Amino acid sequence: MSHPVSRAARRVLARKYGDRKVEPTHRGFAEKNWKLIYLRHNKLHRARQLGKIWPHREWEKLMADIEPVKVLFVCSRNQWRSPTGEAVFARVDGVSARSAGTASNARRKISVADIRWADLILVMEDKHKSRLQAEFRQEVAYKPVHVLDIPDDYKYMDAELVELIRAKTEPLIFDRE
Repeated sequence: MSHPVSRAARRVLARKYGDRKVEPTHRGFAEKNWKLIYLRHNKLHRARQLGKIWPHREWEKLMADIEPVKVLFVCSRNQWRSPTGEAVFARVDGVSARSAGTASNARRKISVADIRWADLILVMEDKHKSRLQAEFRQEVAYKPVHVLDIPDDYKYMDAELVELIRAKTEPLIFDRE
């Protein structure tokens, strides 16, 4: 016997065979027992969805579960600016950093694997962004690429360069939604 298609056919069958509706059960319990339904892991899951920390001692556990933001620093030759950015954020919790260069003679040339790895790509100048878009059009299309506007006037780990990178990068990394 096939399932009745229309509402009228369902009513006829309900009159003929009686209404066989069974009382709904809530996760196997005859009546709601809130203590059994909402277990600790359900509460924690809902708190995560809402962006709340419940209870507060769970903060460290939740932070351990979160994957770090993967940041790729890009400059021309991967000699001074991008390695400085990588070094500055290497020991920051919640951030994983790499650096690469766009030039053919870069110490570490950027690859498709680097772009696919990154959650956020930070380039030092506009020319680096246009070069990425020219060489890796498909991979860069859906990745956030930000230009930091840091000129090639600094040496590796120069104090002024470190401050510039921190000031321009931290809002992009930590204020992401």
